[in-house]
Amino acid sequence: MQRVKLDQIDHRILRDLQDDGRMTNVELSKRAGISAPPCLRRVRALEEAGYITGYHAELNGEMLDYKEMFFALVGLDSQAQNVLQEFEASMAGWAEVRECHMIRGGGDFLLKVVARDKAHRDALTMGITEAQHVATVTTFETIRTSKDLPGVPITDSPLADTDD
Repeated sequence: MQRVKLDQIDHRILRDLQDDGRMTNVELSKRAGISAPPCLRRVRALEEAGYITGYHAELNGEMLDYKEMFFALVGLDSQAQNVLQEFEASMAGWAEVRECHMIRGGGDFLLKVVARDKAHRDALTMGITEAQHVATVTTFETIRTSKDLPGVPITDSPLADTDD
């Protein structure tokens, strides 16, 4: 994967695509201040270099009957590499586990989990608790989410303000 040296136009393209991945190349090129063909070449180069790893639609979980979200802090009985990898592989098979992060400083993994209702949430919690090598599970029920942004902040330079 070849690393591309990013300039202000690349940063603008990344920021605009992160905000709206369905934006047409024509609109993207207008916002970036360049014509469509070089804009498309830049997007392809950013994809090939690994800066853009995919495109997706954000879905409304509540409309799809996922009304509960919670986080689970999971402690394992061992931090041996094979145990950690087994747990990660196990969680990868659970559709309701939307994120699985190995962490430091209070547990071994932090999971973001969605559930249809409280009974489903409780069943998922018990399933996590009963997973192999799990020693502790602490859950944190989400009451409300006031900020949920995808991706990372994109600035024109590494030292620029992030007040966008």
